[in-house]
Amino acid sequence: MKTYVWLLLIVLLLIAVAGYWFYMNGAQTPVVRSFEECAAAGYPVMESYPRRCNDARGNSFTENIGNVLDKQNLIVSAFPTAGALITSPVIATGEARGTWYFEASFPITLEDSSGNVIGEGYAEAQSDWMTEDFVPYISIPITFSPQTPGSTGTLVLYKDNPSGEADKDDWLEIPVTF
Repeated sequence: MKTYVWLLLIVLLLIAVAGYWFYMNGAQTPVVRSFEECAAAGYPVMESYPRRCNDARGNSFTENIGNVLDKQNLIVSAFPTAGALITSPVIATGEARGTWYFEASFPITLEDSSGNVIGEGYAEAQSDWMTEDFVPYISIPITFSPQTPGSTGTLVLYKDNPSGEADKDDWLEIPVTF
């Protein structure tokens, strides 16, 4: 009889250990390192701008929108917006203050995730740019070599600065997806 009691206790202990092991391994949450991973893991995304996602461990991740908020009083991109999926050729549109232009245009570059320039062009004012008001722009088609689907890059819209003085340099960075 004692043997059966000990055998029953050992079996119950093994069941408890196995149950604890399955619980701990099944209850582990995925490791999240970025906003994209957080959203892909199914955690709730706050509808703020920029969007934020909180994982089960209490970490908060903010969507990368470049410096769009910092420059919104100088230049606004209608397309692409932060995180937009782009293909070659891409045509940028939006509006910029007349002071962003020189001779009715400003330069644009497209960079891959390593900062290498993979495409470049310029945007042209669509109306009189000799003002401090917002003036619509459209870029020439900017072609670039195919990138790995899902990889990221940055479209950079530079304030035209014919003076060459570094203190007058300015740019808008828009993160994009290929």
